[in-house]
Amino acid sequence: MKKKPVVAIVGRPNVGKSTLFNRLSGRKIAIVEQTPGVTRDRLYANCEWFGTLFALIDTGGIQLYKADFAEEIRKQVDFAINEASVIIFVVDGRDGITPDDWDIAEILRRTGKRLILCVNKVESKKRVDEALEFHALGFEDTITVSALHGLDVDMLLDKICDYLPPQGEKDNEEEDEKLHLAIVGRPNVGKSSLLNTILKQDRAIVSEIAGTTRDAVDIDYEWNGTLFVLTDTAGIRRKSKVDEDVEYYSVVRAFGAIERCDVAVVLLDAVEGLTEQDKRIIGHAHEHGVGIIVAVNKWDERLNLERERFGLIEDNKQLGSKERKAMLDEFTTDLRRELVFVAYAPLVFISALKKKGIEDLLTTVVEVAEQHATRIPTSELNRLIRDAAFDKPTSRRGKMLKIYYATQVKVKPPTIVLFVNDTSLVHFSTERYLENQIREKFSLEGTSLKIVVRESSGEESEMKPRNRRAKKTREE
Repeated sequence: MKKKPVVAIVGRPNVGKSTLFNRLSGRKIAIVEQTPGVTRDRLYANCEWFGTLFALIDTGGIQLYKADFAEEIRKQVDFAINEASVIIFVVDGRDGITPDDWDIAEILRRTGKRLILCVNKVESKKRVDEALEFHALGFEDTITVSALHGLDVDMLLDKICDYLPPQGEKDNEEEDEKLHLAIVGRPNVGKSSLLNTILKQDRAIVSEIAGTTRDAVDIDYEWNGTLFVLTDTAGIRRKSKVDEDVEYYSVVRAFGAIERCDVAVVLLDAVEGLTEQDKRIIGHAHEHGVGIIVAVNKWDERLNLERERFGLIEDNKQLGSKERKAMLDEFTTDLRRELVFVAYAPLVFISALKKKGIEDLLTTVVEVAEQHATRIPTSELNRLIRDAAFDKPTSRRGKMLKIYYATQVKVKPPTIVLFVNDTSLVHFSTERYLENQIREKFSLEGTSLKIVVRESSGEESEMKPRNRRAKKTREE
């Protein structure tokens, strides 16, 4: 996979970096709020300007004084700067030059990267005149814009492209090949830890403070030849617990990430066990037809708690293999009982911090993605439906259900249309029976299966029983 050049947006808090990020990317990806420090992790977006492609990074505001997450944010900014070919240094045209602007300018000059000074919030001729003072920072390229209103943003894009290497035509097939994986769950179940473990680097901030991740963060990744777009999302709380505008939009973005992905890894906390909110999140993924994997994190911590319950801590004894297997079986049985509506979803037990079970998880993700995109041959599908209908005939008020034809009309998830003589004869239990028969034959692990029923009068194409010769003999 050819790596796109990277452009990083940096600056102190609340100068409009996220607004500019959204403007340049053409989408409302970053959360924009007047509260400083809303952006904490690095946000990525693929951008194109007149055939030039580049990856754009939005970063948390550089705070040179001590504040919540200041040290972690600075690490994220440093990482983005190291990745970048071009750095956009954003300042606030209304505030004028601040002491922090001077200090950040000096830090950026030492990087040796291509630098563009972007004076934001310049909406009038008067502001343009006032922005002349920013030339004192000593940058060769200074451009005034209004990210909010889109003024002169095209000039900024032109300047960015001037500094990027020439590129060939856009490879749309490469984008289609990518597997979109969303990591979702309640706050503090280990989503960012899992992301960092998969990437083998500290890409997302990990903290015991719930709500550290605010945005849905997209990251390109390759594993064993499979191209991924990994999305780390904010923790999804119950509505009654969301009391802040920023968190509300974070939750909206998290649900949006579920709806856009191919496969959702729903992370559970093994210590706390399954909660009602976990079931709501899984239900949302099920309703939108994405591939689902239920990943049980912190399983080692759960085992340690059981050691304490059995009084093995003081003797420093470990649970035996039989006890471990019994615990795993009991936990799995209870979980399956509660998640019967997604019986097709595989369970994977992991420890994100101890890097256990990650290979199994990624292998399962690839397998689920393949099942999610399964296309069943029409002839095999009709043969299976014909046999299933013959083995378990359905009637209501003396009228027999006739299934004339079946065809798969869509993948992701597999969607099958049944043409029948009367849709009122197709009960929920009939659909469930046919779904089970299809799953038994074609697996479809990890993906939902949609069955759509339509009425048709095409009796000439009615599916016949398997033993046609026997039926003919009986009639004679």
